[in-house]
Amino acid sequence: MSLSTGQGGLVGGLRPSSAPQRRFTGCGSPAARRSRAAPPPRAQAGDDEAARPTRGVLILPGLGNSAADYADLADRLRARGLAAAVAPIARLDWGRNAAAITDGNWWRGTLTPRPAVDWYLTRVDSAMQALKREVDGAPVTLLTHSAGGWLGRVYLKDFGTAGVDRFVSLGSPHAPPPAGAEGVVDQTRGILTYCSDACPGAFHPEVQYVTVAGRYVKGAPLGGEGSWKAKFAGAGYAQVCGSAEVDGDFIVPTAAAHLDGAVNLELDGAFHSPLGSKYLGPWYGSEEFLGAWVGWLDGEWGALTSGSESEGEGAVIVVGGLPAAARG
Repeated sequence: MSLSTGQGGLVGGLRPSSAPQRRFTGCGSPAARRSRAAPPPRAQAGDDEAARPTRGVLILPGLGNSAADYADLADRLRARGLAAAVAPIARLDWGRNAAAITDGNWWRGTLTPRPAVDWYLTRVDSAMQALKREVDGAPVTLLTHSAGGWLGRVYLKDFGTAGVDRFVSLGSPHAPPPAGAEGVVDQTRGILTYCSDACPGAFHPEVQYVTVAGRYVKGAPLGGEGSWKAKFAGAGYAQVCGSAEVDGDFIVPTAAAHLDGAVNLELDGAFHSPLGSKYLGPWYGSEEFLGAWVGWLDGEWGALTSGSESEGEGAVIVVGGLPAAARG
């Protein structure tokens, strides 16, 4: 499995959505109204029933990230009364993926996730079982970032969905690259093709799926006009979807981060990762964007989706973001 940091070791196929878009922008949007809601009251000391979390959230790190990169996000979720945990992944752990090079399927581009990423999945399962014990029967949301998205899909397929009723991905490439595209190399060496075949789209009917994609910068060809950001991003986008001139979060093209059958959200200005966000602008988990999507972790599903019956699941909902002048 490639460890290329330029693509995050991830790819996805760009499939333009034919579904209509609902635009929620500005402070009057439902997302903005949710972000201004008062936090839940703190439990009184000794009141065990009130102190018990109503939902757990397990965060799955993306390629090259460590659990520590999500500490601020986990703290923000705990402040909302959620029991948040991060799968215990260290940055150096990702070197374990290199073992897949010894598999002939790596070279043929037909690699399957197991045993290549068993090390990651077993750690996710250990963290999941601990979180389930902590919430004592309350439901769990699987919150995934970047490569954690397809890894989370594999986890639900192979380890089961018991106790998990929501899957939310942040900037995760979910589809394989276009077959036969010139100069495009599948950074997962076939794993995303496997995912699309074995657990396509919003695969588990008992799980509610939400994807969140960023529109941080539109890519540009290396030899064309554009800023260094646009050219750098475009080189990566081309490996993901076959085209440099698309919108994306600097690493993953916007349309590549969605799943068929899911509620698909888009955020203007959202940068891909907590790594680099100090210099390049806020990422999905930053305070600037949290209010736009956090309600989908634990909000009442019927209320969240009540305004989208005409589009149905699979529609793209633009939930606003930063004005262009404020982006990194």
